[in-house]
Amino acid sequence: MIDAMAGPTLHHPRYLRSNGYDPQWVARNQMGPNALWLAEALTEVMAIEPGMNVLDLGCGKALSSIFLAREFGARVWATDLWIPAAENQERVVEAGLTDLVTPIHAEAHTLPFASNFFDAIVSFDAYQYFGTDDLYLGYLVDFLKPGCQLGAVMPATTRELGTEIPEALAPFWEWEFCSFHPPGWWRTHWMKTGKVSVDHADLVEDGWRDWLQFNDFIAPLVEGWWIDEVAKTHDMLTVDQGTEIGFARIVATRG
Repeated sequence: MIDAMAGPTLHHPRYLRSNGYDPQWVARNQMGPNALWLAEALTEVMAIEPGMNVLDLGCGKALSSIFLAREFGARVWATDLWIPAAENQERVVEAGLTDLVTPIHAEAHTLPFASNFFDAIVSFDAYQYFGTDDLYLGYLVDFLKPGCQLGAVMPATTRELGTEIPEALAPFWEWEFCSFHPPGWWRTHWMKTGKVSVDHADLVEDGWRDWLQFNDFIAPLVEGWWIDEVAKTHDMLTVDQGTEIGFARIVATRG
């Protein structure tokens, strides 16, 4: 167990709902930045209400799905390609939420849902993997009821970088970071489809600090290749101090 007085903790003055979850459970099931904090940040600007049918796209180990069901009473379809549905079902059963969370194993371009089924679609630290495609939003919103909202929070740059990587970040840069874009880019990317109107697009305030706090909390727990990844992320965020890297938060309504 981690001594909360010895280093970084998961207590956060902003994310009060997330504070109620076992830090060890969160850390044990992490797949990147803290999914609960990202989910809570989105719900600051997007309403999730009891009884809503919600698609949690790229849910990883279903932490965000469990959070939305427990905290807001939503019925969530926890959909992911990398994590088997049976594995997520175990976490759902452990959480006592089998009546609200349904794990689904599916790829983002072959979703097994009916048109106009969802009251909300959300995605946390995942949309950048498939959503930069110009045509993807048009496919995805078909599953959303007209007049309902789509929201995402994902790693982002504070400005569009083009081909010039900031010198300070060059030692840490990976080619997949080309999927990171600022909120303004995402606003344009979604609005140019004519399928949605963008209600909100910004950088999560101090999102880089949240990322660093969680990264440093899980550092003593990780094994294998994660050790180098966590160390690299710590160095990158510490050097950058939010100048170039953070989290984009965007919400839009289907027309």
